[in-house]
Amino acid sequence: MKFTHTPRLTIVVPCNNEAPVLPTTAPVLANLMTQLMHNGAIATDSKILFVDDGSQDQTWALITKYTQEDRIFTGLKFSRNYGQEAALMGGMQTASTHSDMIITIDADLQDDPNLIPDMVAKAHAGCDVVYGVRNDRSTDSWFKRTSAEGFYWVMGKLGVDLIPNHSDFRLLTQPVLAALMACQERKPFIRGIIPQLGFPSTKLYYKRQPRQAGVSKYPLRKMMRFALDGILSFSIAPIRAVLYAGLVICTGALVMLLWILVQHLRGTVVTGWSSIMASLWFLGGFQLIAISIIGEYVGRTFTEVKHRPRFIVQTDTYTPSFAQQQVQNAGAVTLYRTHHALKSGGHS
Repeated sequence: MKFTHTPRLTIVVPCNNEAPVLPTTAPVLANLMTQLMHNGAIATDSKILFVDDGSQDQTWALITKYTQEDRIFTGLKFSRNYGQEAALMGGMQTASTHSDMIITIDADLQDDPNLIPDMVAKAHAGCDVVYGVRNDRSTDSWFKRTSAEGFYWVMGKLGVDLIPNHSDFRLLTQPVLAALMACQERKPFIRGIIPQLGFPSTKLYYKRQPRQAGVSKYPLRKMMRFALDGILSFSIAPIRAVLYAGLVICTGALVMLLWILVQHLRGTVVTGWSSIMASLWFLGGFQLIAISIIGEYVGRTFTEVKHRPRFIVQTDTYTPSFAQQQVQNAGAVTLYRTHHALKSGGHS
């Protein structure tokens, strides 16, 4: 969309035990925002929104410190850990009523924050979605790189339109946010939903940097769960695959029955219980797999129909910041920031 006014930007940063990286992340993002404000690319009341997803370290204490020292920083604290997707949705939902565009980026800044000005420029040019896409995976292990390629291949075969090598580093304008917020899944697969919305989009490529501090929040178990969520959220192909496999097995069983009948008529005695037991074990295992796959879909339906909240917000300093601003300004134009600097974990 083309903006008829200077757009307000909110950078949403999901955080889970990110105290080691926040002292680096906060000044980098703040300085980028200040530069964009001075250039007139974004409104002077744009914000950085840290979403604390149930951290157990000093993450929220640092966020509170930053919000007290500079009004560009705001925070959202969940009552417990709800997961990365919930943190992203929570931040975007909170910011959507006050923002013309939103950028989401991980707190570790492995995704290149210097791409943010280019993203904003693309939004001004009319793109509603700007994807940050990795141009190589050289920093990943062999297993992670191979499993990621396999995941994208499988999703493509299932007919799911994904952006390969894109994580959660993206810009969305207000129309896209409104459409995304209309999706009511309790566990939305955001990377799959956004391409399906159909808004004008573009890609910007960057090289992902090694993590500077802390540990990855996506161990193998979470990666596998994330991949399963993506597949089951967008396709019933696994159930159809079970159906086809069942038909093949039934056909094979019928052929075997005819073969046994022929052998009986010929007077040939079929001996040996091992083949029978092997068949029983095979069919039993297949049935358990089939029931498990169907159970996954039934379980997800059960979760959705309860309509429980995706997340519960314990503390919100983002929304009140705009309410206070409206009272203080009484319709006056906000004075824009002329200088911003952060020094050794603090700022002035």
